[in-house]
Amino acid sequence: MSGRKLLFVDRDGTLIVEPADYQIDSFEKLALADNVIPALSRIVAAGYELVMITNQDGLGTDSFPQHTFDGPHELMMRIFASQGIRFHEVLIDPSFAHEGRDTRKPGTGLVRHWLADDGWSRAQSAMVGDRETDAQFAANLGIRSFRLDTGEWDWNAIAHELCDAPRRASVQRNTKETRIAVQVDLDRPAEPKVHTGLGFFDHMLEQIGKHGGFALELSCDGDTHIDEHHTIEDCALALGSALRQALGDKRGVGRYGAAAETPQGVAIVDITLPMDETIARAAIDLSGRAYFVFDGSFPRDRVGDIPTELVPHFFRSLCDTLGANLHLAVRGDNAHHMVEACFKSVARALRIALRREGSELPSTKGAL
Repeated sequence: MSGRKLLFVDRDGTLIVEPADYQIDSFEKLALADNVIPALSRIVAAGYELVMITNQDGLGTDSFPQHTFDGPHELMMRIFASQGIRFHEVLIDPSFAHEGRDTRKPGTGLVRHWLADDGWSRAQSAMVGDRETDAQFAANLGIRSFRLDTGEWDWNAIAHELCDAPRRASVQRNTKETRIAVQVDLDRPAEPKVHTGLGFFDHMLEQIGKHGGFALELSCDGDTHIDEHHTIEDCALALGSALRQALGDKRGVGRYGAAAETPQGVAIVDITLPMDETIARAAIDLSGRAYFVFDGSFPRDRVGDIPTELVPHFFRSLCDTLGANLHLAVRGDNAHHMVEACFKSVARALRIALRREGSELPSTKGAL
């Protein structure tokens, strides 16, 4: 099967803003959709061929004269072309819905030649639109669809999905003590969304997503009326599972990131992070083998709602399910600074270890 990739794209409401009367019949009504230019530029650069397919109700009739359509449409095409965005084909159905023609989406009459062509990959191709008929059209072609009208997708997210092969995972962990949902996307920075019922712990988990450079959403309903232990431990286990799942076979992963040689000759990520009087050092290896070493002691028993004895326990639990070797050391006088520096230094080490550096497996053993 050929690797040729097609992106079928609706026009009104997708490439350009659709007006209240549903007709782009004047230059004044022409407005590009948000972020469509940079997104399509990325998609074209990733090897996709663009096919525009659009229903234009009554085009060429008295209700929608052809000449009123042509000017704005040609200007739109010139704008796209000026940015290196060219369409392999433009397919327009001018019929009304009541006519029931198979050339009108979701019908596939206009793309019979593509249906008969085995030279393109259905698995790698997609459809972008703003209506259910676009999704149905995609299903009829046997390709995936993205809808801009549901709030789930926008052009930036679509480009990320098609071009980055994002490493993401969603994990549910439910026990008698906690109910946890975690979502990660290792290739998309985003503001973390965390709620565990423990305010300071939320803030620390946010550090992992923010400074780790990946999208993180985590919610936990735990038995904090008993104590904090189950919530903190189980969140670490769930987060580690999500990160490991998102990493897949780990091909192309940095694993160690920037190398620092140990006396044993093993390369590791080595992050030293200062915070006022405090300094924390984290070294991590996504080796598939769980091992944790902690060096430090905190000057008080609690910071906010976190018992400080649970800080190393959190990272040990994270290593257990992530399959990571982590060495973490901290020195300081302010317990708040020390705990936060621990989370930030581990996050920065993860940022380097998780990043993509190619397609090779970073191991002479042939497995991680």
